[in-house]
Amino acid sequence: MNPTRRTAFVAGVLFIITFVVSIPAALLLYTPVLDNARYIVGAGAADNRVAFGAFLEMILIVANIGSAVVLFPILKRQNEKLALGYVTARLVESGFIAVGILSLLAIVTLRHDIGGTADAGSLIAIGASLVAIHDWTFLLGPGWVVGVGNGLILGYLMYRSGLVPRRLAMLGLIGGPLIIASGTAVLFGAIEPGSAGQVIATVPEFFWELGLGIYLIVKGFKPSPITADFDGPMVVDERPSAPAMASA
Repeated sequence: MNPTRRTAFVAGVLFIITFVVSIPAALLLYTPVLDNARYIVGAGAADNRVAFGAFLEMILIVANIGSAVVLFPILKRQNEKLALGYVTARLVESGFIAVGILSLLAIVTLRHDIGGTADAGSLIAIGASLVAIHDWTFLLGPGWVVGVGNGLILGYLMYRSGLVPRRLAMLGLIGGPLIIASGTAVLFGAIEPGSAGQVIATVPEFFWELGLGIYLIVKGFKPSPITADFDGPMVVDERPSAPAMASA
């Protein structure tokens, strides 16, 4: 692979990894803690599930940051400030995810270390507070900052550069504002978290990121002026061959 094709392939793989590792943690592995206020005073039957979910989300953080860093040398040729803004947005999103991981791991630690010695009511209140922290980090990170970074900034850069089909990039430009609007509506209590309205608002962004990952893996970047010299000029080795040197 030349550098341009390799960059596209690696970025596409990282985008797909974000889907593979984020969905199990969000929908399956954390459920026993998020849906049971008394988990912190229970037997801890799902501790390993929570730990595995945290492990997957750590991989998610690496893939999030990695995708932005890998794309930066290409995207900065279109607009360096926005490309840097995209990297920053990914870092902020990953920061929110990390805080959410810590909040759930803290529940497991408290249950293990002081679950049998502390007042149950106090522990349940602490556990509920930590779950609330996780829920807000999910809203403000994947549920709001993503709309700015992956939606508006990345969608705009891909649309302007023509690196991917513009119809695909339009999904980001549509999905980004919808994610921001639905997250803001949840923030101010206009809709419930996880309501039908919020789920529908995430659909364009979901297909934008999934479609981008698949396209970059299968097709790579479309020909664009900003990648014209990215692979560098062809280098010709002008040193004389061994037979020529011997005859000389």
